[in-house]
Amino acid sequence: MNEPAPSTPLGVMAYDFAIVGVQKGGTSTLAVTLNQHPLVCQPPDKERHYFDDESVDWSAPDHARDYVAPRRAAIHRRVGDASPTYLYWPHAMERMRAYDPRMPLVAVFRDPLERLFSHWVMLRSRNLAWPDWPDFLTEWPHTSLPDEVPDGVRPMRWRHMTGLARGFYGEQLQRGFELFDRRQWLLLELRAMLADFEATIHRTTDFLDLPRFERVPPLRNWHAGAEQVPGTAPTADDVARLAALYAKDLALFEELSGIDTSAWPTRLVLDGDLAPGELAARFARKVR
Repeated sequence: MNEPAPSTPLGVMAYDFAIVGVQKGGTSTLAVTLNQHPLVCQPPDKERHYFDDESVDWSAPDHARDYVAPRRAAIHRRVGDASPTYLYWPHAMERMRAYDPRMPLVAVFRDPLERLFSHWVMLRSRNLAWPDWPDFLTEWPHTSLPDEVPDGVRPMRWRHMTGLARGFYGEQLQRGFELFDRRQWLLLELRAMLADFEATIHRTTDFLDLPRFERVPPLRNWHAGAEQVPGTAPTADDVARLAALYAKDLALFEELSGIDTSAWPTRLVLDGDLAPGELAARFARKVR
């Protein structure tokens, strides 16, 4: 379990908003930008990983001790937790509701196939001991959103290797909307965020009841993946099979979110407007 935040002369602040997903969807870029707002306190860690910590006694958590950040300036009004595991991690959203049922939640979404491949590239770029692409797909071959962390596995490995599960956005939103009022959610899309970053940041500060930046910090691609990684490239069959795996859930996500996915490669593959081999070849350029 993470150590509680140290006390400071200005005391501590309880986390009061969260960026809950998705990994490799622009959460770092969004969080780093928000943390430059004069009224937002930068927390010790961008990803607090509190509600996905299985070592916490969730029958009697001590939020006032464990889920706070040191206040850095008297002017600070808000502090946020950007842990992109919360949206898919079993019971994390229920734990968040128990912590604060009025908490504002932000989620940034990215095409599920692009997200999945980027996830694998990130792991391989950090350490070649992480599995190659075929094993990444088969260690936990989820076909829907998991309800529990399996017994006897290391939560850290499960966190990194549940790439398929993270792409079931529809199920994740369905669960999230059952727990938190829809008005507490700001749903963003990566392509739109990158196309008009200033407008996205203004939407986000409006949502968090913060004054807008006088000048939005420049867009920076934080935690971008490596140019290339060693390994086995996805095949056309992989792409076609994965698109089919996500098809039903993607339709649910489109219905629940209202996000335009017409430019997403997964949607294009499913609609027959993009050949699986073409997307596989695009991915293969990142693999040597």
